[in-house]
Amino acid sequence: MAALPRGGTYPLTKYVTAACVAWWVAAAVPASATVLTQVPMQGTMVMPKLYYHASTGTLTVWVNPKVPQLTPLLVSHPGDYFDPADPWYDSLDPTRQGLAFSRRYGFVMDGNSDTVPAGTAIWIRKLSSSPGLGAYRYGDVDPKEWEPIFGTAGSTNALEWDQVMFHPCFTAPSGTQAYTATFEAFLMDTATGTPLPGGSTGPFVLDWTTLPDGRPTLCAGPNCIISWPATTTTNYLLEAAESLSASSWTTVTNIPVVQNGQWVVVVDPGEARKFFRMRLGP
Repeated sequence: MAALPRGGTYPLTKYVTAACVAWWVAAAVPASATVLTQVPMQGTMVMPKLYYHASTGTLTVWVNPKVPQLTPLLVSHPGDYFDPADPWYDSLDPTRQGLAFSRRYGFVMDGNSDTVPAGTAIWIRKLSSSPGLGAYRYGDVDPKEWEPIFGTAGSTNALEWDQVMFHPCFTAPSGTQAYTATFEAFLMDTATGTPLPGGSTGPFVLDWTTLPDGRPTLCAGPNCIISWPATTTTNYLLEAAESLSASSWTTVTNIPVVQNGQWVVVVDPGEARKFFRMRLGP
């Protein structure tokens, strides 16, 4: 587990009711945190290179075999947060959705490519992807950009590319799942708005792995049982309150025991309709 700040009402928590429903909850950024105003790339560039062949009027692509990791901010920059004024805050900040992300993939024209003729544009289209994978056009110069693309949030699955190096930000929930997306790039006649015959690269695949963010997930089971993974560091505290907006949370003093790889606490039936959370203690 990544090293995390300790104490206070630090927001590294998931909440659960006896109905086994979880929420992420926003909280104030600790005074010691660094507030980031840009989205880190999360590693070195991995560039799919496009090449236009003037002699045949075709487009090809070379995909770097490296596989980027979609990484939560809690892992890459433990203790840091994004500026709430920035458009990616709700997607990526640990106090919000806390998605894992990477900007390592970047589309670029090969330095030896022939010049794409006037009246011809290059388009990039996503053909398919794993559920949960998102893509955003990112820009960190005012006005900052966080625009859903490639089918994310109902956006179109294709866009015209100006042949300038382009690093979208890809996102997914943190965890250990692998993600994949299939794309194609193709040539478009700008006068007619139709693809040029034989001008597609054909399908090419981009892959990612993901990392968990280290936060325990609470689950409420039958018979008033609250559980969380036994691999969780011991300085997390189980707390309860009457509502999510409560200003005061009470530490649950019932002694947990390990069963089937889970810490398990049995709470009094009268407590079953309370909200429970894990808080990182001192």
